[in-house]
Amino acid sequence: MYANILLSSDGSDVARKGVKHGIALAKALNAKVTVITVTEPLPIDYGSGHASGWLPTQEEVDRFDAGCKERAGRLLDEARAMAEQIGISAELLHVPNAHPATAIIETAKSRGCDLIVMASHGRRGLRKLLLGSQTSEVLADGSVPVLVVR
Repeated sequence: MYANILLSSDGSDVARKGVKHGIALAKALNAKVTVITVTEPLPIDYGSGHASGWLPTQEEVDRFDAGCKERAGRLLDEARAMAEQIGISAELLHVPNAHPATAIIETAKSRGCDLIVMASHGRRGLRKLLLGSQTSEVLADGSVPVLVVR
């Protein structure tokens, strides 16, 4: 049925549940697994009109990138341990400085994945509008089937 599954995580408890479900599904289907985490770029305020905005120093950018890399490494190590615990291996991928939904869709395409497994926080109404939903974007903009875990 599915031979190449992409699992996405942002490190949240809900996403961890999605990764766990995806790993179990991959084991049952004897499918290849890639776990992806995406970190967004440092938000920069260039200002508008007469506002001066904020431009980070190179040191601040480097410190932000190092923190993202460290956090992604911990998250992916946890996913590796979950996979090894049930006897499968997982390819691990950190995509830095990218929009999560876009990176997930592009990775699924470029790696020939036939299923994406993602978790959803289940936000509704104004909270969803204000906070956005990477899962909703992947569902709307992607061409690969998506299994949403709640």
